[in-house]
Amino acid sequence: MIGTTRKVNTTLNTIDFTRLPSQGHKEKNANLNESLIFRLHPELEGKKLIFQIGTSDPEKAVQCARMVAADVAGIDVNAGCPKPFSTSGGMGAALLQTPDKLCAILEALVKEIVPEFEIGISVKIRLLETAERTEALVRRLCATGITGLTIHCRTTPMRPRERAIREQLKMIADICRESGVACLMNGDVENRDQALKLAEEYGTNGAMIAVAAEANSSCFRSEADGGLAPWEEVVHQYMKLCLDTENRFGNTKYLLNHLIPGKAPIYRAVQQSKNYQQLCDHLGHKTLLEQAIDVDEKIGISDKQVEEHKLKQAQAKAEAKAAKKKRKNTEDDGGEQKKIRSLESPAQSSTLTGAENAPLTEFKSEMTISA
Repeated sequence: MIGTTRKVNTTLNTIDFTRLPSQGHKEKNANLNESLIFRLHPELEGKKLIFQIGTSDPEKAVQCARMVAADVAGIDVNAGCPKPFSTSGGMGAALLQTPDKLCAILEALVKEIVPEFEIGISVKIRLLETAERTEALVRRLCATGITGLTIHCRTTPMRPRERAIREQLKMIADICRESGVACLMNGDVENRDQALKLAEEYGTNGAMIAVAAEANSSCFRSEADGGLAPWEEVVHQYMKLCLDTENRFGNTKYLLNHLIPGKAPIYRAVQQSKNYQQLCDHLGHKTLLEQAIDVDEKIGISDKQVEEHKLKQAQAKAEAKAAKKKRKNTEDDGGEQKKIRSLESPAQSSTLTGAENAPLTEFKSEMTISA
């Protein structure tokens, strides 16, 4: 987020954070279109969205939070992600091993963000190796001034397929309650009804649903209100939302791969789709087709634009290859000329003096004799 520019998108009624791509270079390329990093819809999300940041530095955490604080309901610090892209930078679950740094980040956010924007600061963590270590950490975190704590009931090395550990949950919930901190549980929570039951059983304020929500977002609907909706219905609603907000196509396609069962006949066709029009064709969303074509044109991924882009890439590749070949030929020609001049002008060695000249003269004499 740091380095982005906040813009009000009057067409979509969204707030967009964008920046120029650098493509791995130090300098940004002003000739390229700006990349959309984050898009927020105030009317749909408003003050419901908790913005989670990955950070390992108090000052940068505050800098990032200040950019979005006016548009969100709260800032959450990710201290639970076990993936290398996060932990390698000292973020995510790596912060569990550096509690001083984690507390410093939270204290900085509480001090700098809360008074100015009047929103809460929270943190998401995992269980530590022992209940004693977990308890000590939770007490320290609750003393930083945070308003919420989410506990993922797994240790850092554990994967989602391993059963969540809930034996420490009541202890954590009790500490949070004593400190006036809302406590949410996470791990193996499948739906709304189960979440409410577990929250009551362990004394938490609620629960966070992750994997099940990626598979079917209607898991937040209670059985009394209809329970899980068929994946086809969820996908249609999701597609409509993506088109209304001109969602980044790569992100849309990524989530569809979670929402559509892998064994569904349509799964592979969706994976191979290149734009929204193709998605609607494969999914049979005829009512969304016209809007899909329009969105494809706006974001530059229509069939025609994709073909033009491929052609430009091919031309650029051919030109680069030709230029490389020309440089090589020039270098080879130059090398040959230098070699010829060197053979034609052995007297050039006379520019050397003293001991430097002697070995060279001897060497050339030997070459002359042997020839």
